[in-house]
Amino acid sequence: MNKLTQIKLAPEGGFKGFGPLGNPEGTGVATFSKFISSAIGLLTIIAIIWFVFVLISGAIAMIGAGGDKATLESSRKRITSGLIGLVVVVAGLFILDLVGNIIGIPNILNLEELFGQIQK
Repeated sequence: MNKLTQIKLAPEGGFKGFGPLGNPEGTGVATFSKFISSAIGLLTIIAIIWFVFVLISGAIAMIGAGGDKATLESSRKRITSGLIGLVVVVAGLFILDLVGNIIGIPNILNLEELFGQIQK
């Protein structure tokens, strides 16, 4: 008869993750950094597409204003806010890179290299 203390709860060698994240050679860091880099790139592309959408809709509203000053001002504000949003996204990437260079992490957007330096 087995006693409760004799039952093995964990497999031999311990628990491991699934797929590339469970690989002990450190490919989990590479997978995570590729995910974050892809997410940053995807969000930047989405911001650019949104800016183009806002620019076109503002231009169409401006053309269709027909001399109405309120509609013209509204479309001008829409275009301006879209341009400011795009500038903020692009400037954010440059500022993050600049801050990384100032504090001594030249490739702060390259997360795989950054995590490699942390693990050493």
